[in-house]
Amino acid sequence: MYLFQTHEDGGISQRILRYRLADGELEREAVIFDGIPGAQRHTGGRLAFGPDGYLYATVGDADEPEMAQNPETLHGSILRLEADGSVPDCERAVLSYGHRNPEGLAFHQETGVLYGTEHGPDTDDEINRIEAGNNYGWPVVTGESDDPAFTDPLASYTPTIAPASAAFYDGAFYFGTLAGEHLHRVTFGSDGRTVESDERLFEGEFGRLRSVITGPDGLYFATSNRDGRGSPADEDDRILRWTP
Repeated sequence: MYLFQTHEDGGISQRILRYRLADGELEREAVIFDGIPGAQRHTGGRLAFGPDGYLYATVGDADEPEMAQNPETLHGSILRLEADGSVPDCERAVLSYGHRNPEGLAFHQETGVLYGTEHGPDTDDEINRIEAGNNYGWPVVTGESDDPAFTDPLASYTPTIAPASAAFYDGAFYFGTLAGEHLHRVTFGSDGRTVESDERLFEGEFGRLRSVITGPDGLYFATSNRDGRGSPADEDDRILRWTP
């Protein structure tokens, strides 16, 4: 089990930990990657293993927007690592950069292409197709741009909905929304770059939705109504299961 942890270490810092489940208990094995910039917000923190066996992690700009345009730092980036936390041979840890606060990562079940969700400022929350070496624009641009140096999102949302964790299920891209308080479903065209449909599900029914994962028997998603920004009901927080 891999965990992305924000912690105090002479300031706010972040790291990736590896645990092992043994006899019903979690045993900490190692800190596999350390020194990730942290802050009170914009910390990213999503982990996902790809079909290539690499571990991918999202890192926010840690409230230093200008650093997201420097691919030599970890701010505002998506990382690609070996399972032991080392950097793949002949590569760099930073896969892509120019991100503000990416909170969702999901690999298409058939093509293996990586997609992500990202929080915008007051406009332009984004869905991005993540490609190695690309610059996604923050803080120079949000949403679409006329500058070919930046990679445009596949979709953007204004007013913002605060997209969180993402997952593919039966070919559709799902993600929770915090400010939007709904489960979002997007389908892509055969090129994997155009949006064919864009829907809001369970709008206002469960409150803030954050984590979404694909299970063996449906789609699982979790509420986040006790994070200080929601209006929790008596039964919150909850893990919900739904079969589309």
